Amino acid sequence: MNKKALTEADIRTKFITPAIDKDKQGSWDTMTQVLEEHYLTAGRVTVRGKSIHRGKAKKADYLLFHKLNLPLAVIEAKDNKHALGHGMSQVLEYAKVLDIPFAYSSNGYDFLEYDRTDLSDPVEREIPLDQFLSLEELWQRYRCSKGYTDEQKEIATYDYYDDGSGKSPTPPPQTSPLRSSPN
Repeated sequence: MNKKALTEADIRTKFITPAIDKDKQGSWDTMTQVLEEHYLTAGRVTVRGKSIHRGKAKKADYLLFHKLNLPLAVIEAKDNKHALGHGMSQVLEYAKVLDIPFAYSSNGYDFLEYDRTDLSDPVEREIPLDQFLSLEELWQRYRCSKGYTDEQKEIATYDYYDDGSGKSPTPPPQTSPLRSSPN
């Protein structure tokens, strides 16, 4: 198969999704922990006189979650005509906007990881396609970067209340050792 002839969608379907959804313990559940082509913004609104124009929306190729509303990683896919790191500036922008610690770019051969936690040396590294990190590996790195105790981990992973109204979920009211009290 000539990877250079494949589109970005083909690269995602044939190489990146299988790398994320591999059969191993701690792998990602594509039904609940992976969102593909997820819109992050609706696009900038520009007003000039009586003319209103909405710019292009920003869309992440993949968002990986520990659980609902706890994103761990964002992945930008490119077709194989581009270098491995070609999507890195784009995915870093998405990671910054969403405050996500791990950003990946891939062209179907490998992943280029950028670790935004300030705990990794080197910050940027290549990961073979067949060795993409499991949920458990990224979650442990995330916990370490946040310095979560076991009690804080329980609160950070507490399920959000959803009343079925379709509105954005909010955490249940409670005091949290993760938040400092205003003094």
